[in-house]
Amino acid sequence: MAKIATITLNTAYDLVGRLTRIELGEVNTVETLGLFPAGKGINVAKVLNDLGVSVAVGGFLGTDNQGDFVQMFQNLGLEDKFQRVAGKTRINVKITETEADVTDLNFLGYEISAQDWQDFVQASLDYAQSFDIIAVCGSLPRGVSPEMFTRWLQALKESGVKVVLDSSNAALTAGLQANPWLVKPNHRELESWIGHKLNNQAEIIQAAKKLKAQGIANVIISMGANGSLWLSDESIIAAQPPKCENVVSTVGAGDSMVAGLIYGLSQDLSQQDTLAFASAISAFAVSQSNVGISDKALLAPILAQVKINVIEG
Repeated sequence: MAKIATITLNTAYDLVGRLTRIELGEVNTVETLGLFPAGKGINVAKVLNDLGVSVAVGGFLGTDNQGDFVQMFQNLGLEDKFQRVAGKTRINVKITETEADVTDLNFLGYEISAQDWQDFVQASLDYAQSFDIIAVCGSLPRGVSPEMFTRWLQALKESGVKVVLDSSNAALTAGLQANPWLVKPNHRELESWIGHKLNNQAEIIQAAKKLKAQGIANVIISMGANGSLWLSDESIIAAQPPKCENVVSTVGAGDSMVAGLIYGLSQDLSQQDTLAFASAISAFAVSQSNVGISDKALLAPILAQVKINVIEG
């Protein structure tokens, strides 16, 4: 079985809440759904762990408030390769409105010094030799420039590991320059990369083909309720998950999808079965406030309703 690690450079505590509609400039009463040790790579690791895959987790953690993270790693049996740095891990406030829009308020946390980064690069390139797939997820912390990130990702790729990138904004733009093995931008992020609106599936596929032509083996575009597309060397396929009637929070849906993709690939499932499974996990994620799969049996009825369409290949 493939050995898997996730790396989260900008870890966070997620404070997740829900209300009908945010009223700007007013006092809003929010239903608290929980405060969770998180960050995109940690969310991916939690889902993989629930699927029975042992995972290592790395990146940065602030020494001042690491307790809940350490406790979670121990409880779940995640291999802790995090580098501790001075300061606090940030808090991200994520508010889901009834219509399922999520508003993120991402606060600043620790700042990475030049020495911190140098130590991390050396350590991560060393332990990368022990893994088959490393998922690099999330944003860049203060102190890590896009150029530094690109150079590190290139070195990670050259070490022979398959790099999965799931990020946005500056980290995504910089990361794409390193041509990782698999990327999963969403519709809006692909529009940002290509520089114009993408109004239909054909336009999204054309833009994704340009991204793939850079030398990225697997380009997966997530489109929320409209499903997802996967361009590989073999084919282009689309997945349409069932409509979710009970949306609690869309926080972690993308991370759950990445975990499902890595799971399928690590189990040597076909491209179609992998995307169907990842789509089912993502659809399941929006029905709960926290990230994870409490009972794998709950996935079966969702998976049975996922529709896969072969577009090319």
